[in-house]
Amino acid sequence: MNNLIWFTSNLRIQDNKSLISACNTSEKVIGAYFFNPEDFANTPYGFKKTEKYRAQFIIESVKDLKENLEQLNIPLLVFHEKPETVLKNLVVEYEITSIFLQKEWTKEETTTLSSVKQSISSKIKFVESYDQFLIHPEDIPFESFNTIPKVFTQFRKKIEKYAKVREPFDKPNILPKKNLIENKTKVPTLQNLGFQAFDKDSRSAFPFQGGETGAWERLNHYFWETHQLQDYKKTRNGLIGIDYSSKFSAWLANGCLSAKSIYWEVKKFEKEIKKNQDTYWLIFELYWRDFFKYKSLEHGNRIFYVGGILQKEYDWGTNPNKLQDWIQGATKYDFVNANMKELANTGWMSNRGRQNVASFWAKEQKQDWRIGAAYFESMLIDYDVHSNWGNWMYNAGVGNDPRDRKFNIERQASMYDPNNQYTNLWLS
Repeated sequence: MNNLIWFTSNLRIQDNKSLISACNTSEKVIGAYFFNPEDFANTPYGFKKTEKYRAQFIIESVKDLKENLEQLNIPLLVFHEKPETVLKNLVVEYEITSIFLQKEWTKEETTTLSSVKQSISSKIKFVESYDQFLIHPEDIPFESFNTIPKVFTQFRKKIEKYAKVREPFDKPNILPKKNLIENKTKVPTLQNLGFQAFDKDSRSAFPFQGGETGAWERLNHYFWETHQLQDYKKTRNGLIGIDYSSKFSAWLANGCLSAKSIYWEVKKFEKEIKKNQDTYWLIFELYWRDFFKYKSLEHGNRIFYVGGILQKEYDWGTNPNKLQDWIQGATKYDFVNANMKELANTGWMSNRGRQNVASFWAKEQKQDWRIGAAYFESMLIDYDVHSNWGNWMYNAGVGNDPRDRKFNIERQASMYDPNNQYTNLWLS
């Protein structure tokens, strides 16, 4: 019995259900990761689906995973090809009987999985695990995904009262060396993926490397070395520097770190250092992340439709000049411009910035919110399909916000950048 783990957005060895399950049922285990060319192609909106900043972070994350798996005597085979092209050959070459993978439900992922299944023997067993949640789908206090409340606060209160967070899985035991195979595959470079190498901008609030190792270094810094966690809520709307927020989102998005691991580290911090509103608020944000995933599960591909999950009709524009002004930071608001220039130069933007530039694009310019969401998908290091499209629907008034709010950008700038320190950093 030979097992293959198909890694996607679960690039870690700690708290990885697919990895544990594969190792517990066979001593012969290999991993595979695919830099699918489709993920680096142009979208209908004119952007690359994945730009250089996120591509670099993924490259770093896969390299780190490869090294960590080698310590377990598990080879990670890496390909710059479509999964459906390669997996059928791996199944035959290594006599694979089971393929373990993280369960996904959005269109592109399910289409790829369907293509893979069609290309290989029906005798191969696929073992899919929901492994990207804080609260496992089997543990939510709702009858079905369709009965989850429409409003986050109602969802959170019931989750907090009735749901439990499962303990993280340990790393698997080291497998026998005799089962190692020769691995001639290499992680592609940025140039292999069609990009030029770049130096990280010295102004970046996210100068970190991808990978599980870097994720835990960041957590140890933020929790245990500096105790910044105890000020999280007070500082999370900051704009400059590495410690105004946890910065966990990119590692979470790529599965270098699990939500459960963060949760239990917060609980340990609360026990050993301090428990306050700030420590609670980080868990609060993990609940938001889960909420968008469950809404995506409930509504499926409607999260990508112009009317969103509310199926609301607005008269959206698609003005190319307004798009270029927005992307290049040439709007009438310095606060929007600074945030857009930060994104263009680093692949990062603060939470406060994201809400403002999205509100400007959708509510003030009245441009198709999906164009903005697609640009964020291309540029953001921490792109997560559920959080990105969920937040954009929210800001566009076609998602889970009953208030259908519009941000007063000048007031936001005066509140969060009163001395123009942030705008000066990016516009001077």
